[in-house]
Amino acid sequence: MAERSSTGLLTMMLEPTPALAMTLPAEVREKLAELELELSEGDITQKGYEKKRGKLLAPYIPQIQGVDPSLQIDNRIQASSQVALQGSKSNKSRAANTRDERFRSDLHTEAVQAALAKYKERKMPMPSKRRSVLVQSSVEACTPPGVPVNSRVSNKIQQLLNTLKRPKRPPLREFFVDDFEELLDVQQPDPNQPKPEGQQMCPLEGEPLGVVTNWPPSLPAALQRWGTTQPKSPCLTALDNAGKPVYTLTYGKLWTRSQKLAYTLLNKLSSRNEPLLVPGDRVALVFPNNDPVMFMVAFYGCLLAELVPVPIEVPLTRKDAGSQQIGFLLGSCGVTLALTTDACQKGLPKAQTGEVATFKGWPRLLWFVTDGKHVVKPPKDWHPPIREASNDIAYIEYKTSKEGSTMGITVSHSAMLAHCHALTQACGYTEGETITNVLDFKREAGLWHGVLTSVMNRMHVISIPYSLMKVNPLSWIMKVHTYKARVAVVKSRDMHWSLLAQRDQRDISLSSLRMLIVADGANPWSISSCDAFLNVFQSRGLRPEVICPCASSSEAMTVAIRRPPEMGVPPPGKAVLSMGGLSHGVIRVDTEEKLSVLTVQDVGQVMPGALVCVVRAEGIPYLCQTDEVGEICVSSGSTGVAYYGLPGMTKNIFETVPVTPSGIPISGRPFTRTSLLGFVGPDSLVFVVGKMDGLMVVSGRRHNADDVVATALAVEPMKFVYRGRIAVFSVSVLHDERIVVVAEQRPDASEEDSFQWMSRVLQAIDSIHQVGVYCLALVPANTLPKAPLGGIHISETKQRFLEGALHPCNVLMCPHTCVTNLPKPRQKQPEVGPASMIVGNLVAGKRIAQACGRDLGQLEDNDQARKFLYIQDVLQWRAQATPDHPLFLVLNAKGTVSSSASCLQLHKRAERVAAALMGRLNTGDHVALVYPPGIDLIATFYGCLYAGCVPVTVRPPHPQNLATTLPTVKMIVEVSKSVCILTTQAITKLLKSKEAAAAVDIKSWPTVLDTDDLPRKKSPQMYKPPTPEMLAYLDFSVSTTGILAGVKMSHAATSALCRSIKLQCELYPSRQIAICLDPYCGLGFALWCLCSVYSGHQSILVPPLELESNASLWLAAVSQYKVRVTFCSYSVMEMCTKGLGSQTEALRLRNVNLSCVRTCMVVAEERPRIALTQSFSKIFKDLGLSPRAVSTTFGCRVNVAICLQPNRLGKLAEQGTAGPDPTTVYVDMRALRHDRVRLVERGSPHSLPLMESGKILPGVKVIIANTETKGPLGDSHLGEIWVSSPHNATGYYTVYGEEALHADHFNTKLSFGDTQTVWARTGYLGFLRRTELTDASGERHDALYVVGSLDETLELRGMRYHPIDIETSVIRSHKSIAECAVFTWTNLLVVVVELEGSEQEALDLVALVTNVVLEEHYLIVGVVVVVDPGVIPINSRGEKQRMHLRDGFLADQLDPIYVAYNM
Repeated sequence: MAERSSTGLLTMMLEPTPALAMTLPAEVREKLAELELELSEGDITQKGYEKKRGKLLAPYIPQIQGVDPSLQIDNRIQASSQVALQGSKSNKSRAANTRDERFRSDLHTEAVQAALAKYKERKMPMPSKRRSVLVQSSVEACTPPGVPVNSRVSNKIQQLLNTLKRPKRPPLREFFVDDFEELLDVQQPDPNQPKPEGQQMCPLEGEPLGVVTNWPPSLPAALQRWGTTQPKSPCLTALDNAGKPVYTLTYGKLWTRSQKLAYTLLNKLSSRNEPLLVPGDRVALVFPNNDPVMFMVAFYGCLLAELVPVPIEVPLTRKDAGSQQIGFLLGSCGVTLALTTDACQKGLPKAQTGEVATFKGWPRLLWFVTDGKHVVKPPKDWHPPIREASNDIAYIEYKTSKEGSTMGITVSHSAMLAHCHALTQACGYTEGETITNVLDFKREAGLWHGVLTSVMNRMHVISIPYSLMKVNPLSWIMKVHTYKARVAVVKSRDMHWSLLAQRDQRDISLSSLRMLIVADGANPWSISSCDAFLNVFQSRGLRPEVICPCASSSEAMTVAIRRPPEMGVPPPGKAVLSMGGLSHGVIRVDTEEKLSVLTVQDVGQVMPGALVCVVRAEGIPYLCQTDEVGEICVSSGSTGVAYYGLPGMTKNIFETVPVTPSGIPISGRPFTRTSLLGFVGPDSLVFVVGKMDGLMVVSGRRHNADDVVATALAVEPMKFVYRGRIAVFSVSVLHDERIVVVAEQRPDASEEDSFQWMSRVLQAIDSIHQVGVYCLALVPANTLPKAPLGGIHISETKQRFLEGALHPCNVLMCPHTCVTNLPKPRQKQPEVGPASMIVGNLVAGKRIAQACGRDLGQLEDNDQARKFLYIQDVLQWRAQATPDHPLFLVLNAKGTVSSSASCLQLHKRAERVAAALMGRLNTGDHVALVYPPGIDLIATFYGCLYAGCVPVTVRPPHPQNLATTLPTVKMIVEVSKSVCILTTQAITKLLKSKEAAAAVDIKSWPTVLDTDDLPRKKSPQMYKPPTPEMLAYLDFSVSTTGILAGVKMSHAATSALCRSIKLQCELYPSRQIAICLDPYCGLGFALWCLCSVYSGHQSILVPPLELESNASLWLAAVSQYKVRVTFCSYSVMEMCTKGLGSQTEALRLRNVNLSCVRTCMVVAEERPRIALTQSFSKIFKDLGLSPRAVSTTFGCRVNVAICLQPNRLGKLAEQGTAGPDPTTVYVDMRALRHDRVRLVERGSPHSLPLMESGKILPGVKVIIANTETKGPLGDSHLGEIWVSSPHNATGYYTVYGEEALHADHFNTKLSFGDTQTVWARTGYLGFLRRTELTDASGERHDALYVVGSLDETLELRGMRYHPIDIETSVIRSHKSIAECAVFTWTNLLVVVVELEGSEQEALDLVALVTNVVLEEHYLIVGVVVVVDPGVIPINSRGEKQRMHLRDGFLADQLDPIYVAYNM
């Protein structure tokens, strides 16, 4: 753990302590708050802020001499950087935390506590979580009685806003252009940052390799010598899990058993009569960690057979962390055979055949068991070839990179021999010494000391398996005592573990040790383990000078090691370095402020025969200056040679040529990069401060993952998280690295505690490293992927984090604090006047963006219905002229006709209704029609017109959901001032039922008239309206923003609407069209109730509700009736896509054929949903649906039909009446945010596909206007769509919820240009674009693109966002997100996602959602709410009701699975 000391006095004097803050007068507190705000807005520099703040606080801060005692930090921190951890004599209970307390590095903890003291006041909102997700129950999850429901959410949002008000890091000046005007901040180097000032370093040379007489020419030669001359000499002792020796392998046995195996491998294994292996082939060694004997025999057996061993871990399951990468390595090495033990082979996962299963990503392997009975004795005349060490490959060691890929490092025979020679000399090994090895014998130091160098010197190795260490952490110390071992090879973890258990043993002595090699001495926090270990065991005979940290890497092998005391080397060194300096790559010993320092120990001198230098870690390998941190490089005969099969990476790592600042190579020899970051200190001692793998470069400053781990663990670690089960890594989000901390939470920690701990960790890291943590996640105990021998598999953890497969139980994201490179908020420029815009457009050669459908006056058609001013007259005329002509068929869920009506039948039913109304009501009275979709609805509509009443169609309440649906019915009835309700018998009962009474006041219903059994009476006479401008009907609809708006449709507009649709879709009596829409408002209502009567075509009506029980109903009907034109809604299309996607084959067998369809139009009041229409076309292409058939329409409240794509297939197209295909363009999403349209190529970054909304109807004119100046805009400019047409509605009847709403919606004029035309404002943003296509008249076709509703847009950072764009990104970010809706609340972006999957995935979504919105939209998500599927409310048109959702969220009615508040 990093030891850090801190005085922190100066910094702490500037922060008013909690006690002080309370005593400040109110006006001072207010002024301080104003200052904070100025700083956060960037109106004042950090320096100015501190100066003004200091002045304000000066009178209230106690003088330095009498420092407030609560601020004084324990003096012993300055006293020394050595901690005396004396074994306390008091008999404390042996509870886990008391042990842990004893160990933790006090200095660091105190620095952290000091840092945290500054943050006491800041209250962060705790995430809320549904009970079932909790690992433990949480105090928070239930609202205390007596608290108003919505207080919880609102308070948390308030807390969140308070935490966000605090000053950010100083604002940065410079920007770089991200391929567009949206400028991302680029971090400029701070001019005051420390820079290296030392001389250029000189390469450091180790002492020469001594010449040893009688030194064997190769490792197999050494084995042969000891095996024949000293066969009884012990080579290796293996222990069981109780610590008892199970077997001692002698040099004689190792020699004979290795020869047997070598002979068997070369001569007894064959495939197709060819030997399976030839010298030079690679062989996998798969041996468990508790069987060093079998491993050693297999390793030397391969060397004797001149095969190349590739030792790997035992794969335990089919999907071990990183196992796939190991498979890739084996495949690339061409491994076909794996050696293993009998016990291990039995434990491997098996396939059905009984053979070992093939692991994911692995090549096919033959498994050979090396136990005695499978190997044969070689004949007398067979001898293994014992050659001199050459440059051929001896073995391959695997290594996992930071990204998780696995490389094989090749070590040649000569390098292996040279490394043994160098280690023997550096460690002073002598023949016959005893050594205990706790490390993994398959790789790195465990292999170098415990398998290779030991044989070179005929040493006796006591191998301590990891499984024994877990049971008894003191085992290695006991073995040193028992065997009087001279050398022990350990990691700092082993020293730490033994400290926890050392009280159990009184009578052990470590006086025999001349060297305690700490293999991970390069880890910056190994020093505290060494110090603490020495303090405890010095009294047991451990001499301080025998502790020998060393530094090594897989590529360069041993780089440096502290020599044993008898070699007369300089005393060990210690450096106390400023972390701030280190983050800039500069060595500064002990800075003035001392808040955060790193204490590191040396790792001794360079290896014999090696040349070492330090080079810049990035870019050209320039030699560093003496006070600069860089990557250590080694040139010697004892390093790895290459990455197997990766020549490019090999050149980069194993053949680096360090150069002087002038570019001259410093030596003719190539160097190997060690991936260790460090410097050379006084006395030529090497110091390591971190590893390339753990390096995180955030905003240009370097941070070391290990240091961040140390800080996190210093925050009362043992109570909440497991020590050593913590991973720190960085992910790249929005052009910078972001730090992520993941830890395993103890099962007994409560939500509240964990959250407290998380907040404190964030603050500690912020203080000590001056860097923000992007995400802190806690996962349940034992769920992080493990590395083979304990520890955490970092790259796999990172992979899971990015894939959303980590399943945390707690998560805290802090994008607000650490994302400092967002683009500047857009400043609105003073608007250019509309006139100058037009002039500018004309100069630029752009036309004004306006377009119109065909001119009604020019269209000659034999339209009989044109003679009539009123739609009800058309019905009477049809009832006389073609009484039996069928107008309507209604289908039920089975697909059979449930009711139908001819012209005469409809007229007769309407008459009966009129007769019932005329006695009761006055002309002009409003009547609510509450019917399920069917003929009744249509007949009563015409009955009202016959009687001179104004019909209002209302969706009936849902019997299973009265609580939410009935109030809407009530509201429409009230708002429309209906004096009477017409409905069916069943609904009449429902309206007056007990259940209804619970939802609304049923006494206040107006007269309810049941029309089921009306007498067959003819009305005395029809009502004739005096003028077509009179009101025909009211069309009520709830907008997506939750506003109930009723529009007035006059008789003239009604007829004009019907005529326009008739002309566009070429409707006439012999046509049939199928309609799967709700009949209550907008175009759905017009198609159900008006168009058939006007044009005389037959309508096949499919109520969308019936699709819930039979998804194929609509398409089967289209096929059965061979319908050419059909209409549906997006929700219907979605039901078909989701419900029938996998059933097209079954439908084909039922003879469903869609090749008859010329046009399938989706009726919508939104931007076309391209992805949905495309997947619909793709799925049903198999049933003959033409991909050109599907198109969209556009209408809105002011005009229900602005665009309809007419037939484009068949004869009509040839005759030229049809319009061109709808075109799709790709626009730059970033330009849209600035209200600009910039066309880009398909697939370019930030591109958004938009499909035109169909062809503009006859008689309709459209113009694009600036929302603020109301001036006309040019082509391809984003503005509000304004529409002028004879079928515009005449006005709002009332807008419930916004009384003052926009009289100018229906009659507004341009402020410039054509100021005469009266337009209606649609409330939608869009643009017009003249295409290359021509329509029937030879005119170029103007395409209208709808971008989204103006009311729905989000104004964030001065830019305009469309919720659907953010939602699309979010849905893409994880497979379990079924739906998403976003809205803003007090300038915070709230993202609600529906989770389709197990609740344990809920917290995975938080980071993914935050990442994708940052990356693609440059926005910081304030709150992430995870809910169940179906929570996001959707209206009948399939549009999301985001405002209802927002109200539900704020009133705490969503029952979310999890709510995360991003800091």
